[in-house]
Amino acid sequence: MFTKYKYNYICCMWLIAAGLSCIFMPACSKESDNNNKLWSEKEHSKAQKSEIESITPQTFVELAENQKPAVVNISITKTIKGHPKIYGSPHRRNRNPLDDFFERFFGNNMPQEDLKQKSLGTGFIISKDGYILTNAHVVEDVDEILITLSNKKEFKAKVIGVDHKTDIGLIKIKSWKDLPVASLGDSDSLKVGEWVMAIGNPFGLEHTITAGIISAMGRVIGAGPYDNFIQTDASINPGNSGGPLFNIYGEVVGINTAILPQGQGIGFAIPINAAKDILADLKDKGEVERGWLGVLVQEVTPELAESFGLKEAAGALLAEVFEGSPADKAGLKQGDIVVQFDGDKIDDHTHLSRLAAKAKPHSTINVVVIRNGKRKKIDVNIGLYPKDGIPRSGRQKDKSSKYEDVLGLKISELNAQLRDYFETDVQSGVIIIELAPNAPAKKSGLLVGDVILEINRHKIDNLEDCKQTLEKVNRKKSILFLVQRGSNSHFVAVKPD
Repeated sequence: MFTKYKYNYICCMWLIAAGLSCIFMPACSKESDNNNKLWSEKEHSKAQKSEIESITPQTFVELAENQKPAVVNISITKTIKGHPKIYGSPHRRNRNPLDDFFERFFGNNMPQEDLKQKSLGTGFIISKDGYILTNAHVVEDVDEILITLSNKKEFKAKVIGVDHKTDIGLIKIKSWKDLPVASLGDSDSLKVGEWVMAIGNPFGLEHTITAGIISAMGRVIGAGPYDNFIQTDASINPGNSGGPLFNIYGEVVGINTAILPQGQGIGFAIPINAAKDILADLKDKGEVERGWLGVLVQEVTPELAESFGLKEAAGALLAEVFEGSPADKAGLKQGDIVVQFDGDKIDDHTHLSRLAAKAKPHSTINVVVIRNGKRKKIDVNIGLYPKDGIPRSGRQKDKSSKYEDVLGLKISELNAQLRDYFETDVQSGVIIIELAPNAPAKKSGLLVGDVILEINRHKIDNLEDCKQTLEKVNRKKSILFLVQRGSNSHFVAVKPD
């Protein structure tokens, strides 16, 4: 009897074990795959994710409890060389009398000293062996980085790599034990209105939790060439820089980065997918290798779209094609409107910049442009973005141009005095010297100091040519100007009143 029950017991245990292995083996396999990456991700099928979203999102209490251990406080020390030596307090009311004496005696040649500056930031651990993501501006050019975990343990960190164009930095600490890790999510799947939570070190207040929603996507705030920020109303303050922005499933979807000084309740985070794209380069090379097209782009406004005969204001207008660049060699021209890049539709000019940067150097990309109202396919061999930036000699040579007073603006021959005054290196042509306050030219974006190069794609050689060209244009439609502004050229569509 005992043998019979023993046999049944063993069979049952075997079946249970087999069932459990079926359940947990796929998870183990995924964990193994994730271990091959620098970071870990939570992976769900569409059905699983749909079920999770509708039933088990984490509360903010659970999020804070679960994610705090992976968030670190960053304390940095930086030396500022050549700082004027202060003998008393830097504040005027508490100054040492010696300060005033030395200022009067030395004038602008005050004794100098090296000043130690301390500041704070935030980061989050992305691998068990101690890789930490943060902002580049938090950890660049520093003497010492001290990392404090949520359990108060401290580690010295070293900089592995920084990328100034996206403001992303990768640092590392050494620990004898596996460290808690934050899982990286998919920022491309974010939608306006989703709940998010930020953890950071604002004003030195460790592991502060703030929550809000995604209030906008794809924000361009002038922080860099690849602006594509997540906007959130979760409070972000000085010290939050480099900290994680979590979704309600405990996945990092952004790196908290910027605030608007004049704005309250508005913060900006770098999409986490932008970090994923460059992490391998930061880890292996300490810097990022980007694709280079070799163009300056500008927005296609409704007025410009009308001038170019487009049905909608979309795509990226090539305001300048650098001489000898991959775009120049492939046959792209100033005035082309790029509407497709490697099969992706171009929504706006910033979209093209991001796609070109992500393209693999030395790869061949198919680009679709609209030129003179017709679609044209061009293959471009993507270059490697110059490490030292684009030299002036790499840009198109300045074009001579002359122009006339029309549409509420006044122009003049570009003489030596005007050239010095407006700090332009254009050697000949005409320049805008005055704009009427409410004139079409001023309303449309022309500026005093612009040198006019073309009108409606016709090159302007002299004042008489300018008059004749303007007499021929249709005053009921926008007039397209190409101007030289500083070292760059720029298209402006002027809508006559």
